[in-house]
Amino acid sequence: MSDTSRFLTALVRAVGRVFRTSGQARTGGPGAPSRAARASGASGRGGTETDTLSPGQSGAFATEEIDPRGLGRVALSYAPTPDGEPDPGEIVWTWVPFEEHDGRGKDRPVVIVAAGEGDRFLAVQLTSKGRPGDRDYLGLGTGPWDAEGRPSWVRLDRVFLVHGDGMRREAASLDEKRYRLVAEALRRRYGWR
Repeated sequence: MSDTSRFLTALVRAVGRVFRTSGQARTGGPGAPSRAARASGASGRGGTETDTLSPGQSGAFATEEIDPRGLGRVALSYAPTPDGEPDPGEIVWTWVPFEEHDGRGKDRPVVIVAAGEGDRFLAVQLTSKGRPGDRDYLGLGTGPWDAEGRPSWVRLDRVFLVHGDGMRREAASLDEKRYRLVAEALRRRYGWR
């Protein structure tokens, strides 16, 4: 094969990769990566946890589990508004690290419970695998945030700091009564004022 043929073959492959990647990033569908993931070079293809970045998985917008006992004053107020910005009471999706803190995790729903500094929010994890009678779980029942209609639980023992660019919003929120149940449980548990 001549040098020209090798060059043209390599060029065609490279251009093909660029078009495949850019076409996927423009789709913007439910599986599309966030702008943070696109900026980091994630492909947007489905697959394992290692080949596609979820919002909040890494970088400046990474979701972090925090120790809620040292926060002191936390302004818990129900405030979901259709203004395009995340608000307390909304349910969003972000990368939630596994409890082993070994770098693995999963894209999961969380409830925003308070606005923090800058574009960061305090959130608690939602799960469909509750444990009745376990003080780490608060039952919420069913709601529009779960397409399968499964009962949901809040994990009170895991609190996260979520960046506004590290979440995917799905237009769901708790009603005020359920938000107040979550807020009161967090106040009692962590002494938040």
